[in-house]
Amino acid sequence: MEVKNYALGKWVSGTGNGVDLFHAITGEHLGNCSSEGLDFKDMMNYAKEKGGTALRKMTFQERGRMLKALALFLTERKKKFYALSAATGATKIDSWIDIEGGIGNLFANASLRRQFPDLPYYVDGEMAPLSKEGTFIGHHIMVPKRGVAIHINAFNFPIWGMLEKIAVNLMAGVPAIVKPSEYTCYLTELMVKEILDSGILPDGSLQLVCGLGRGIIDHVGSEDIVTFTGSAATGKKLKALPHLIEESVPFNMEADSLNACVLGPDVTPDKPEFDIFIKEVQREITVKTGQKCTAVRRILVPENLMDDVQNALAQRLSKTTIGDPSVEGVRMGALATKIQVERVRENVETLMKSQSIVYGNMDDFEVLGADKDKGAFFSPILFRNDEPFKNTDVHKIEAFGPVSTLMPYKNIEDAVELSRMGKGSLVSSIITADNDIAKDFVVNAASMHGRILVLNESCAKESTGHGSPMP
Repeated sequence: MEVKNYALGKWVSGTGNGVDLFHAITGEHLGNCSSEGLDFKDMMNYAKEKGGTALRKMTFQERGRMLKALALFLTERKKKFYALSAATGATKIDSWIDIEGGIGNLFANASLRRQFPDLPYYVDGEMAPLSKEGTFIGHHIMVPKRGVAIHINAFNFPIWGMLEKIAVNLMAGVPAIVKPSEYTCYLTELMVKEILDSGILPDGSLQLVCGLGRGIIDHVGSEDIVTFTGSAATGKKLKALPHLIEESVPFNMEADSLNACVLGPDVTPDKPEFDIFIKEVQREITVKTGQKCTAVRRILVPENLMDDVQNALAQRLSKTTIGDPSVEGVRMGALATKIQVERVRENVETLMKSQSIVYGNMDDFEVLGADKDKGAFFSPILFRNDEPFKNTDVHKIEAFGPVSTLMPYKNIEDAVELSRMGKGSLVSSIITADNDIAKDFVVNAASMHGRILVLNESCAKESTGHGSPMP
């Protein structure tokens, strides 16, 4: 398999040796990818002149209908994506999140057209009277930027990661250049091929860079946008590049997120909310083998329930069968790459210096239907940290795999403070049957979270869960 780039209206191979790609379950060599030899300046000009010009002429209604047509087209072909997604180590449920969740973003953004006029620009707010007789007025309008959206994406969601971003820029009338992670770019490439074959998008609206993409943001200017999903260390380096600062380039970064799940102080082991909590945490540890930006990394429980939660969670995790997702009974697949196995291991070993593993073993675990040494498999790891205000590595280090830490709190004020020690998280959840407790937590923790999920017996059945974002 040679994964190609789509640049200047054609599929092109990169030069050089490129990056080797491997099957996450079998370890089989799949092929390689390279972005060497691409002229990113030419790609940006092509996007602006071809894609940008065409998109700006379209009205919001036309752009919305375009996204809906694309979503319907891709839905009809989703079996292709599921077949290749298996190579990333994903189970069918994992793939559903990536594939149909991604397509769902197209539908959601397409529906936003109902909030906009049938015009290529948007009149914002009410008319401002600027004269006594009303003969002189003012309006604010919004128009598309005449630049390019450059999306640098992570390995964990090769389809969702792209579709959730391009849905926004296409609706706004701006073309995109997408650089998926080199390690799972083969799945993004397949999706882009289908998108282009549909003929639904104007030429130049979408280009693809498969490989390391070095230099991809060297030519951005004040009307361009850069989005980055990945490690905080890499994101900070890119965000600090002098020309991005000089040109005031908008840089949207989604990086390490130490999300918390809180068991309310009103909940006891005999209440329905206790079981809801255990199921929710276990799911968030194991789905996508813990490779979700929204995965629960910190488990906050009343101090008198630490042992109860530890035992219940360990028992449930023990039922998680690891292996080849094509084999019946397997509940958790592999990490995306062997490189990721080493990265997660390193962070687990660092966390072990300040807290104890109470479930799981990185070396001693069973794998069903596959060779543990050839695939990128990893055991669920549950830590226990009895002094989370003192041993604070857990609030700073994210092991991006099936890894989470159990910790106690004395009162709801402590729970709020611990959740905030993540210094900004995508999501936090609180499971409680007491509305006052829920309100207290939400109001005080909200400023450090993108969203907060409140769960109880009444809403759990219809809840989309801790990890599902709002459209």
